[in-house]
Amino acid sequence: MSSPKSADISIGAHVDQQDPIGEAVARKADLAQFFLGDPQGWKGPKVAYDGGAAALRSAAESAGVTLYVHSPYVLNVATSNNRIRIPSRKLLQQQINAAAEVGAGGLVVHGGHVLSDDDPDLGYDNWRKCVDRLEMPIPLLIENTAGGGNAMARRLERIAKVWDAIGAAEGGDQVGFVLDTCHAHAGGEDLVGVVDRVRAITGRVDLVHANDSRDTFDSGADRHANLGSGEIDPAQLVAVVTDAGAPVVVETPGGADGQAADIAWLRERL
Repeated sequence: MSSPKSADISIGAHVDQQDPIGEAVARKADLAQFFLGDPQGWKGPKVAYDGGAAALRSAAESAGVTLYVHSPYVLNVATSNNRIRIPSRKLLQQQINAAAEVGAGGLVVHGGHVLSDDDPDLGYDNWRKCVDRLEMPIPLLIENTAGGGNAMARRLERIAKVWDAIGAAEGGDQVGFVLDTCHAHAGGEDLVGVVDRVRAITGRVDLVHANDSRDTFDSGADRHANLGSGEIDPAQLVAVVTDAGAPVVVETPGGADGQAADIAWLRERL
């Protein structure tokens, strides 16, 4: 799979949901990722933008800003805990429907985890069942995560098993992948050649979360740093973005100023 020219890569940031378009403009960004509602809660999605979903979709099209939605962190479709898994499936469907209404390019979701005493195979099969029942008007994008020995998407060998399970589900070809550089580094995956290793498993990288890490390799800690200020070799960060050739989201500290600086940092090096 050939990558687009580096200069053609769209770069944006995770921003506040009240006005994603204004936030993108403030950062000189090509795209905006945001939540629809409370990222730590179970309530259904809510479009905070003035005028609702239709207005946000229209404003994004007019501004030439691509939108991505990140699902709530509480979602865990892999778990054997029915009180979490069943509401997670319901909320995931609501989120992907709402993301489609605002014209998002995809819905990002974390891989989740099984309980400490569970066989990981249970989690893979729960992913298969979830995708089998999910209506996907836009792609569902599973993101690698940084920590947890029982996580579904920390290690590439686990991600491979998730992908095998998803491949057996109806609509599995609608599921894409988000590669987070901080999560990979903190999760113990060498960033050198990681794009090729991921593509060998998933066949695709749909989105890159370009984040530096405050913590050392294989720490399991999910703490993002501004680009070039953390523990990741800056050349490796740039190489991941270049190799993936996919849209990029920075989820870094510092608000509009910090993220604008990170977007400029990347553009200078591509």
